[in-house]
Amino acid sequence: MSVLTLVLAASAGAHATQQPQFRNPDNPNLADKGEGTYPIPYKKPVVKEVAEALHRIRTYLESTTPTRVIHKTTGATITDFKNPIKEAIFEPSKGDYGVMTYEMGLVHSGLLKARAATQDARFTAMTERHFRFFADTMPYFKAQEEQFHLERANSFSRFLDPRSLDDSGAMCAALIRARFAQVGPDLNHMIQVCGNWVSRQQFRLADGTLARKRPQAVSLWADDMYMGVPALAELGHLTGNVSYYDDAVRNVLQMSQYMFNSQNNLYTHGWNENNPDAPRFYWARANGWAVLAMSDLLDVLPKSHPGYSKVLAQLRASLKGIAEQQSGQGLWHQMIDRHDSYLETSASAMFVYVIAHAVNQGWISPSTWGSIAQAGWAGLSTRITSKGEVEGICVGTTFASDHAYYYHRPTSVEALHGYGPTLMAGAEIIKMMNNPAFNIEFKVRTYHYVPSDAAKTDYREHH
Repeated sequence: MSVLTLVLAASAGAHATQQPQFRNPDNPNLADKGEGTYPIPYKKPVVKEVAEALHRIRTYLESTTPTRVIHKTTGATITDFKNPIKEAIFEPSKGDYGVMTYEMGLVHSGLLKARAATQDARFTAMTERHFRFFADTMPYFKAQEEQFHLERANSFSRFLDPRSLDDSGAMCAALIRARFAQVGPDLNHMIQVCGNWVSRQQFRLADGTLARKRPQAVSLWADDMYMGVPALAELGHLTGNVSYYDDAVRNVLQMSQYMFNSQNNLYTHGWNENNPDAPRFYWARANGWAVLAMSDLLDVLPKSHPGYSKVLAQLRASLKGIAEQQSGQGLWHQMIDRHDSYLETSASAMFVYVIAHAVNQGWISPSTWGSIAQAGWAGLSTRITSKGEVEGICVGTTFASDHAYYYHRPTSVEALHGYGPTLMAGAEIIKMMNNPAFNIEFKVRTYHYVPSDAAKTDYREHH
């Protein structure tokens, strides 16, 4: 054996011994030889502990997302919003946490859910602050654009001149949800701008499916189920106009026809019109975007809508495929079907949220799915630092055509993609712990979610 091999083997062994080993605290019998140890805190979640973890994330994001206008060169604060200057910009965040990005839209949706689950108004203080900042500065940056024509260099460009679903969709859904929750000022003008882009201006296939002109001329991304569908659903919710619901349902079902593999119940990351039979790459976060979009749609779609049962059936099929790929640490892999790829946080958080939410909504059986969500949170909780950072998040990732690219995308605590989903996951776990529809029993060293007598139902028929 070579020296290099010995060094690598020793390193691997040392790393293995450094992995935390948890005993299940719900088993008081320390002499129980049938109870092993776990690499994650395998236990029933404690509501107080979950809430504390969410507050760490909230506090961290509060400290890293300033809402000031500054001079681009000098950094001086600008308070005169009557006379725009060319050099005025939003103060950059301390990380890669832009206040108007789609990832931040997801954060606001997560904060709203955390407040609803805990009844703690501190969770939406940041949303109040950000949205008030938008209301206060929008006229200034609109005047700046009219005078200097900065286009993408204008800090408000995403809502003065949206050019993609990424610019508009996720934040649009968050703005509408905040309006329903009566959090923040009236931002109806921003809702109109982003809603108009998603519903009328975004490039589409001839059949109406939301599409992109990259990386190839006519491409579909599973990501766009989330970038488009929840905004359409919330526009239907806000206006009562059924055409928005119709559009949202149509996009879920048609995107699924193009990108969902019914053999493994997973979504490939994307589809190109000029090469429809290309190899499939099952990126985990793409699957997360897909199930999150369906869940959000079902939350507001009237049950009488003819597409409701079809979307629910598609969500159930997708969750089955996802659940079967869960790792022994409760998390999911970057390439969800490739278990030699790393465990990734943002997708795992999306899966935990949607599974727990589907349980709470009665869309799937707690007996089958409750412990899957619970184990997922156990793994996810280990990714939240004492500072409130969320580790193991894959950075922004394009629709690619080789596994090497996906396998080696870096992770970063500054990748905002995982923060909103982690807030959502924790909020839904709190609701699941408090759900009176079932009891959580610990026996034979594991957990059983048993429907209460009053809540017993046939989940195959329940809509």
